[in-house]
Amino acid sequence: MFTELIKNYERIRDYMRDFYVYGFKSREEFNEKSLRSYDDERRRIESYLKDHIKFTRTQDGKNVFIEIDTRHISKNPLYKSLKSKSFTDKDITLHFIIFDILYAPTVEFSVTEIMNIIYDEYLSSFDDPISFDESTVRKKLKEYEKQGLIESTKKGKTNYYKRTESIDYSKLETPLAFFSEISPIGALGSFILDKLDERSFNFAFKHHYIMNALDSDILLKLFEAIREKREIILNDAINKEKGKRTKRIVPLQIFASVQGGRTHVLAYDLTSNQLTSFRVDYIKSIKICEECVHFDAFRAYLEERKKYMWGVVVRNKTEHIDFTVEIKSDEQYIVNRLCREKRVGCVDKIDDFHYKFSAEVCDSWELIPWIRTFICRITSIHFSNEKYQNRFFNDFEKLYLMYN
Repeated sequence: MFTELIKNYERIRDYMRDFYVYGFKSREEFNEKSLRSYDDERRRIESYLKDHIKFTRTQDGKNVFIEIDTRHISKNPLYKSLKSKSFTDKDITLHFIIFDILYAPTVEFSVTEIMNIIYDEYLSSFDDPISFDESTVRKKLKEYEKQGLIESTKKGKTNYYKRTESIDYSKLETPLAFFSEISPIGALGSFILDKLDERSFNFAFKHHYIMNALDSDILLKLFEAIREKREIILNDAINKEKGKRTKRIVPLQIFASVQGGRTHVLAYDLTSNQLTSFRVDYIKSIKICEECVHFDAFRAYLEERKKYMWGVVVRNKTEHIDFTVEIKSDEQYIVNRLCREKRVGCVDKIDDFHYKFSAEVCDSWELIPWIRTFICRITSIHFSNEKYQNRFFNDFEKLYLMYN
């Protein structure tokens, strides 16, 4: 039977990405799963995003897609999918009973006392009540303690549990709303805002990257592993053609692009013994493992290599790149832009009308999109990587032929 609640978030994550990023797929083109699975996931997405679901009809059939104009929204609608996790009748019943018993931070009970209250005051009136064993209640209390909802104190040999003090977030509504829209883990801000009165925030973003919402659970685990300096086993998919792969890595730092919104984790690959990067939206699952004794050394090595990184490619060797631009006497803003936008390297004045940018980088091809924005002013350019230099000029040769 169809339900809006999600048991396996990875499945709906894939569908939402297909509907939003790629879009315009017919029902028959989703061949990884059965048509019934497609229908169930589509209806779930429609229940979360009913105002943003669109469709078009082609000769191949009806294509469903998500249409969101980020210029006209102040809240990321994709967070709704994160708030629909499935649960059993037993889970939800025990949840409300525990927090009804521990109704204030001044009330505390041991596990045994909580068990007695459950059966005497909550279940005794039912002919066939749900049963809870002490182990289940103890695990649930430990889970809530880990999440910061409950705290315990030891008196003798017995642990006593009580609610944690509530935090007043009312004065933080605006920064929380801003955080929820711009942070890679903005879902945390969105969940906290749900506890406050509903209010609309009229933020306007030039670049509003809402897809990070779908990666929130993965990012949280990555941050947890980084904070605790742990190794992880990562399952990801480079693309649908190559399929999935498994890697044992040490995550070191999260890189988030302010240009495209894409996030990567920079990590030390324990298999190949080198630094590398992984796209977070490709990661399917993460298992946190033991502490890495070499974490600080790996992190220090990354910090040293960051001096030569333009994007997320990190290598032991570097490549040289330089180009010279010609400017007019009233175009100092071009020089200012060169100095402002360069991430590595330096800008040197050759004469009153020529400036040279030069750098040693891990991957000179990462600079190409930026270099092209100066193309009409470039008088010379040189790559130490001969393959990239040939490719650069060949691309412009092809462009020239297209317009000639």
